[in-house]
Order: sequence, then structure tokens, then C-alpha cells
Amino acid sequence: MDLRLYPAPLRGAVTPPPSKSLLHRQLICLAQAGEFPCPPDPADDVLATVRGLWALYHQPEPVIDCGASGSTLRFLLPLAMARGRVGTRFAGTRRLLARPLPGDWGLAPTENGLRVTRPLSPGRIPVDGSRTSQLISGLLMALPGLAADSELVLTGPLASRPYVDLTLAVLERCGIVIEESPGGFLIPGGQRFRPVPIEPEPDWSAAAFWLAIAALGCPVEVTGLRRDSLQGDRAAGALCRCLPGTVDLTDIPDLLPPLALAAALRPGTETRFTGAARLRDKESDRLASVSAALTALGGRVRQEPEGLTVWGTDRLTGGEAHSCGDHRIAMLCACAAPFCTGPVLLRDAGCTDKSYPGFWADYRRLGGQTEEV
Repeated sequence: MDLRLYPAPLRGAVTPPPSKSLLHRQLICLAQAGEFPCPPDPADDVLATVRGLWALYHQPEPVIDCGASGSTLRFLLPLAMARGRVGTRFAGTRRLLARPLPGDWGLAPTENGLRVTRPLSPGRIPVDGSRTSQLISGLLMALPGLAADSELVLTGPLASRPYVDLTLAVLERCGIVIEESPGGFLIPGGQRFRPVPIEPEPDWSAAAFWLAIAALGCPVEVTGLRRDSLQGDRAAGALCRCLPGTVDLTDIPDLLPPLALAAALRPGTETRFTGAARLRDKESDRLASVSAALTALGGRVRQEPEGLTVWGTDRLTGGEAHSCGDHRIAMLCACAAPFCTGPVLLRDAGCTDKSYPGFWADYRRLGGQTEEV
């Protein structure tokens, strides 16, 4: 779906969708307690995890279609191995399957995906935390069910620490005991997961786009957010209100698109985004796609090896931009449109369903003017 977005002020109140980061973790812990709920109106990524868990626990030869969901792949892979489901096949988009999986996971390539070739054994497990925290979270959720104790040893600095903290909080709520050690985590084996109700909360990552345009002058109120949330992207609230000259994205990489938009519309400023090399391995090369989208709309951006530099201006021009199949780039372009002097032609706008199925409905309800082309 391609959309033409016309410059129009946005105003009103909006509640972001449930945090998919939280839902993934809650669903995986519930599956290990024998429960398989499906949240209402799930985002594509969450639905991939729901279906993947059902396949893993109920199919004799599981085939797990992850779609474009990196969380589904990196969370369910350790679980499949821990359950001894050798032969489980993981499918997904070409981009997802090309994204790196640091370490030796005993995977064999197949015609359209990956196949598990060995189980996960308890013991000492080294993992590099500098490339992705998702595999660490996946291991933390899988290892308590093994028969013996395990030690997860971090061989590099832990990036995106708030996401690991979120995993630990969900595990604790389900009755799982994990001890943090100086170099990683100690995980007792033989633990049982306690079934607890799903407790969704609004997604700070999605809210960041609305918070950015509110900080830029649109009278938009974001409702339902928890200020005590463990989501690392709760930092968006303070950063959108007062964006510093240098922003370290090591723990909050998903905030680059909305914060880059905010930086692009601060006249006379220069903002450097650092600690973001991992964004080259997201749904798109997100350093390149953010740079390309803002440049196409009249912004001034320069790619750096591990980040971006953005120079602010008072208005953008509009133009043609491509989401690159990346939900956060599509939302970036949509939220840029009210600040453009001309329309924005957005290619592949429907990819927002990956994390925010109601995005375009909310956008129009706030006054956004769109036309399908």
C-alpha cells in the first residue's frame, strides 16, 4: 500500500498499542506454564509468536514462520532447543534470515529457512551481548526448564540492558528465580513456570512518535503510558521534551526514528546519535533508511559508522520516501508530513502492522490526511 500524506496539523488524544516487547515475553512464559492465549488485535510480530508457540508445543514437526519478527526467532530458537525439538524449522522473510545470530546455534540452512540440529544442554553458555539482547532474553526464558543448572556468561558488553531487565521482571512474576553474577546470570534448572494473567501496557516505542510531534508543537496527548514502566524507551518522554546535542542509543536503539525527526525540525541545531551500529541489522539498515527518508523529505542528515548526525531546519519540503518495509520508517514519514510544505508520497505504508496495526486509523483520527495511490 502506497499513501500520499498531506500536510495537516494533528491534534487530540491517542493511546499507543500494547507493548509487543512485553507481550512476547509474557506469552512465552505462559506457554511454559501450559497456557496459550492470543491477545486481541495482535500486531504481526506478536501473532508470529502466538502461532510459533502453538506449533512448538503441539506439532510433531514444528514449522515456525517468524515473518519479519526478530523477537520471535531469537526467543523461540533457544526454547525449541531447550525442549529438544531437533528438526524444528524456522522460516521468515529474507531480511530476517540474513540478520546475524551471534554464536553457535547448531542451525542448518534449508531451502526457505533454518533447521534446529541439536538440543540445548545445561551448563556454561557463553553469549555475546553486544550484538543483540534478544538471544540473551531467549536463553533466560528457556534455561530454567532444563533439568540442571546453567550459567549464562556474557562475552561482550550488554547492549539494550532495559530489555533484559524486562525479561527478568516477567520471569520473576512467573515464579522463576535467576541470580545475576558479575559476568552474567546463574539459572537454576528444574523450575516450573507459574501461570499469571497477561498484563499489557502501552508501548513506549510506538508512543515516541506521538511524543515527538507533540514536542514539535502539535497538540497531541499520549494517554495510558506508565511512568514506572520497565520499558527502556520510556526515555522518549524526557528526550523529546529536551533533546541533547549527543544522544547515546546503546540502550534505546528503537528511538532513533522519532528522535531523528525531532532533531531534523530544531532549527539551527546539530544532533549526533551514537551507539547505534546494531541498527544496520534491523528490519532495514535503519541508519541508512532513516537518513534516506529524512533526506528525501528535505532534511539534512549524514550517516556515521555507528550513528547519524542531523542538522535542524524549520520545515521539511515533502517528497517521495520508501519505508524499506520497516514499520518505524513508515511511522517516521507519517509524523513528518504535518511539518512539510508539500505532500509526502510514502511507499509500502502498510508495514506498520508489524508493531502498530491501528496506526493509520489513529493517524487519521488525529487529523492526518491520507490518500491511497
